[in-house]
Amino acid sequence: MSGVDLNAVRATAAEGWVYGHPMLENYRTMYAQAVNPDDNRYVGGFGTFRHYPQPSRPENTDIVTPNNDTPYSWCWLDLRAEPWVVSVPEMDRYYVLPFHDLDTTYVGFVGARTTGQGPGHYLIAGPEWNGAVPDGAAGVLRADTQLVGCLGRTTLTGLAEADIEELRAIQEQYRLRPLSAFTGADVPAPVPDPVWPVWREESGQDIEFFTVLDFLLGFFPVLPGSKDVRERLAALGVDGSGTFDPASLKPEVRAAMEEGISAGHERLEAAKAGATTSSGIFGTRAELGEDYLVRGIGADKGLYGLPPAEAWYGGWVVDSKGNCPPNAAGRDYTIHFTADQLPMPQFFWSATLYGLPERLLVDNPIDRYSIGDRTPGLVHDEDGGLTLYVQHTRPNGPQQAANWLPAPDGPFSVIIRMYGPEASVLDGTWQLPPLTVAG
Repeated sequence: MSGVDLNAVRATAAEGWVYGHPMLENYRTMYAQAVNPDDNRYVGGFGTFRHYPQPSRPENTDIVTPNNDTPYSWCWLDLRAEPWVVSVPEMDRYYVLPFHDLDTTYVGFVGARTTGQGPGHYLIAGPEWNGAVPDGAAGVLRADTQLVGCLGRTTLTGLAEADIEELRAIQEQYRLRPLSAFTGADVPAPVPDPVWPVWREESGQDIEFFTVLDFLLGFFPVLPGSKDVRERLAALGVDGSGTFDPASLKPEVRAAMEEGISAGHERLEAAKAGATTSSGIFGTRAELGEDYLVRGIGADKGLYGLPPAEAWYGGWVVDSKGNCPPNAAGRDYTIHFTADQLPMPQFFWSATLYGLPERLLVDNPIDRYSIGDRTPGLVHDEDGGLTLYVQHTRPNGPQQAANWLPAPDGPFSVIIRMYGPEASVLDGTWQLPPLTVAG
């Protein structure tokens, strides 16, 4: 790299960090679940489901902002040798199996909203597969990357043990098979097992970021929209060969790349500060295009969040007095929906509270982590509206206690989720009420 333009290196590293950030956030989870058998989050490798019929609790830390409306079913697929087939049973409730590429962009959705509640078999194919769709397959989801993940959700109808066992029975009917097993054809030759980079938390922030990114790009053919950034990264040695070595860089080049990493991180943090809903930050490649900054916002604010047509997310970055973030240490809050402002999605809605900065569920004395239209005993106002009480200590009155969403003694966020939102939510006509400081 004699005579290298360090400004260009810095700019490429900044854009490359923004471009690759969702991939590394995805790899962090994939490594724990599909690669490292010593991790307690290990699902069993590629090509198998691991189901969690119980609702999420504070000890569940696989992803940030987990929900406990729809317990999870995790799987990861390696599509290099052949496609896989996912089979689902007949369903009496909302569910979705959303398959995502390495950069967290959605490949497609099998679920109540998109494919219906009947049984079916769906093919998940990699970017290089061009075979015939087999008889019996109801649809094909075509991935842009050779490694694909899925964070499935299935509605839990109640918190009793019988409800959990009923959900478990449904989840266990989700089935994964290689295409050859589905059709009875000959099994293709196996592909070599890669040498997976060991995940370190520092990998997302220091120069090793590009070592992991170089490895991951080997599973990600160059797309027309990313050709420019991929060519510029390749000029720095990040070409998808898995051979990028920071130790071989000249000191001034390494310093410029590290400065670019910092600049990319600052760019993402600034963009995240203004994002208050899920609109535009989750979706398919056709919906998101190659806006890497938007994809990074989604990866940080709610990794594997669903696109608005499937599930709309909204929340508050400030309270009614301008406190940012909201803080329940010494403050009580209310969220008041008027009768004509109540969320009315196709399936259901919830409000879930997370402690900051971890963005995880918080222990509380009544084991309530979310509240919504399925919460038993919820009390509506006399005019048909609904007031939620968000505070650290239990409210005194019975109506307030029934509508209590416990908060930590410190900063927090509340995320509203609507599954199957109506048009007024999607077009922005419907607006969240304020998070009001009480008193």
